[in-house]
Amino acid sequence: MKVAVLDINGKETGRKADLSDAVFAIEPNNHAVYLDVKQYLANQRQGTHKSKERAEISGSTRKIKKQKGTGTARAGSIKSGVFKGGGRIFGPRPRNYSFKLNKNLKRLARKSALSIKANEKSIVVLEDFNFESPKTKNFMAVLTALKLDNKKSLFVLGGSNNNVYLSSRNLKGSEVINSSELSTYKILNANQIVLLESSLEGIESNLSK
Repeated sequence: MKVAVLDINGKETGRKADLSDAVFAIEPNNHAVYLDVKQYLANQRQGTHKSKERAEISGSTRKIKKQKGTGTARAGSIKSGVFKGGGRIFGPRPRNYSFKLNKNLKRLARKSALSIKANEKSIVVLEDFNFESPKTKNFMAVLTALKLDNKKSLFVLGGSNNNVYLSSRNLKGSEVINSSELSTYKILNANQIVLLESSLEGIESNLSK
């Protein structure tokens, strides 16, 4: 798959980038995508929720009324969950929501997500660029030139670039990551994927295994 390479002004450079069909043009596996996104979201959960149950409530253990003859149900403790101020019945407890997925499935999910974006014409290849110093204004100029200032965008760098990363950090609608940090959720969550030329080799080598 051939894609035109753009510069930071949104103009074509005259060069074409060759996107591997094994990564960007496969038949998407929707179930693999679902599992990978589910795992990503599950890993974001802290799992620190907790409510006090009957044994943890502070209160008297005196039997509050006689066993028989009241015409109502038996009651042995004011800490029972059926009374106001009692413990929570089967309340939430701290737990770990993460679960395991095989590497091959996660790789398939990322290739499926990239293929979906490629099919939607939502992938742009940009020539490598850098800033002399971190400035949000400079990054906004790039977004405006690419007509991404009102869209969610994901910039994928080939390696660490502190100036570009820091220039984008204040912008809610745009995220800058390295090719090694690419995930299915981040791909699908963005309206437009911007791949820098230097990132293509890393992406294809990671996902072509």
